[in-house]
Amino acid sequence: MNYNHKTFKPIQNSENGETSSETIFKYQQSGNILTSEYSGGQIISGHLIGLVDNKGIIEMRYHQVNKKRELMTGECISTPEILPNGKIRLYESWKWTSGNQSKGKSILEEV
Repeated sequence: MNYNHKTFKPIQNSENGETSSETIFKYQQSGNILTSEYSGGQIISGHLIGLVDNKGIIEMRYHQVNKKRELMTGECISTPEILPNGKIRLYESWKWTSGNQSKGKSILEEV
């Protein structure tokens, strides 16, 4: 699976997460290395880097600055599903590596 030049936005997130339907992720992929810049909603600026395996599962690390001007970091495993319309839905299990180090789940869909 290749995520290059794909755009995603969250459709669901745990209460302790900072992304929302206003957050836009712009993915780039070269080989199995995935990167993204993202912003919107509570996030002023964010970046992620990850590795994509042969099933399209992404193991990533992220950092972002929120509207409170806090630097937040975390890690995430993202598992894809191809929807009937051909778009990708990502099921994410994540954990903050800063702040309270809580865990959460989110779902992103290709725009």
